[in-house]
Amino acid sequence: MSSITLDPVVATLEPTIVWAHFAALCAIPRPSKGEARVRDYLQSWAKARGLETMVDPIGNLIVRKPASPGRESVAGVVLQSHLDMVCQKNADTEHDFTRDAIVPVLRDGWLVAPGTTLGADNGVGVALILAVLEDKSLEHGPIEALFTVDEEAGMGGARGLGADSLRSRLMLNLDSEEWGEFYLGCAGGIDVNVHRPGKPEAANEGSVFIRIDVRGLRGGHSGLNIHEGRGNAVKLLVRVLRQLEARGECRLATLQGGTARNALPREASATLAIPADSMESMGAALTELQATLRRELAGIDEEVSVTLTPCEASAVMAKAEQSIWLAALHAGPYGVRRMSVQVPGVVETSNNLGIVALSPEEGRCNFMVRSLVDSAGIELADEIVSLFALTQTRAEQSGYYPGWRPNPASPLLAVCQAAYRNAFGADSKTQVIHAGLECGIIGGKYPDLDMVSFGPTIHGAHAPGETVEVASVERCWRLLKAILADIS
Repeated sequence: MSSITLDPVVATLEPTIVWAHFAALCAIPRPSKGEARVRDYLQSWAKARGLETMVDPIGNLIVRKPASPGRESVAGVVLQSHLDMVCQKNADTEHDFTRDAIVPVLRDGWLVAPGTTLGADNGVGVALILAVLEDKSLEHGPIEALFTVDEEAGMGGARGLGADSLRSRLMLNLDSEEWGEFYLGCAGGIDVNVHRPGKPEAANEGSVFIRIDVRGLRGGHSGLNIHEGRGNAVKLLVRVLRQLEARGECRLATLQGGTARNALPREASATLAIPADSMESMGAALTELQATLRRELAGIDEEVSVTLTPCEASAVMAKAEQSIWLAALHAGPYGVRRMSVQVPGVVETSNNLGIVALSPEEGRCNFMVRSLVDSAGIELADEIVSLFALTQTRAEQSGYYPGWRPNPASPLLAVCQAAYRNAFGADSKTQVIHAGLECGIIGGKYPDLDMVSFGPTIHGAHAPGETVEVASVERCWRLLKAILADIS
């Protein structure tokens, strides 16, 4: 533990007991499926304080803190957050998420990591739980801290959690991103993974290779921002390529876009072979297409850019394969399928085309479907599978997880609402979120578990420029202490 240097910007914020833990997390790389180092750090930290720890077979860490004196018989509470973070960076940012620390800066009351994701999702939740484990002055019943792994890449930790791992029947999930709101339900999800082998061909004689980049989009969380009409760099690039294809000879070599299934793709690039004498007209066509996209995305993603640069390559995709991929990706769904009738203003079903990687040898892509209605999400996933089946392309559903059904009559919710009212002199709000929380999966294993989720205000999760409001973290800390005291 002594090898970790706390970031001075974060370590000086209030409450220190929370921010010092977040600073430690920033120093430790924690991509999905690469949480071993941070888990080992936290387990060592807990053992040094005499706390009971357990790592289950899937890699989740459970830490238990005894009740405050005299409160041994009151209801125990699970405090739950995930250890991993979405690793996204801008193309011009040098950062290795498996090795480099996150370096936050403070801007007008918000913490941000320029050029990369910050990891406030869900690092702040982890830090709040660690503060509860550390603070000996708190009043509470038995505490179980559940730190799950692999949440961002498919809810792997929650899926693998044993049905006998938890003892308590109350749970506070600290993975929400809008202060002042208690979350009672969330969407479930399912992935569609597509794969098709390729047939490399040599480019025509007299061809030159160019690279086309679509950049400048805001990106964002595929659950929280999907309804805002933000551009998808992959979909936009495919549109550009189809228009270039219609103008004349244009052979696709590679197409890459998106780096996370649950993030809206901000950048995408393609390498093409074109006739050498068409370079000038191609540049003019891209300028015109860029202007069209900026008009369409005005007020949302008007900074979108479409650029051309010469490059080197050798083989191209077979022409038939190029046509299949461009047509299928163009037809593939993206965005909101249906708004909820039961929960007005909330997305019911949506889909994100999050990752595409095409080469002359093979092509792969991922669609992530979310829905508050499990059957509706499965149906949309089946539509995507059927679309690719038209060209004998293999598409498989995987990673299904159920949604979290709201319970407005939750006794735990009543306690949380009263604690909020007493602490802040105002009423809180309740919400159902289209993003995925682990509550649905955990609740399926523990049907009697009463769950509520809350957290600080986080903007831009899953994209570079992710920020967390410092003041809302302090309010979360006050509220968490008050809820635990009221339960006990």
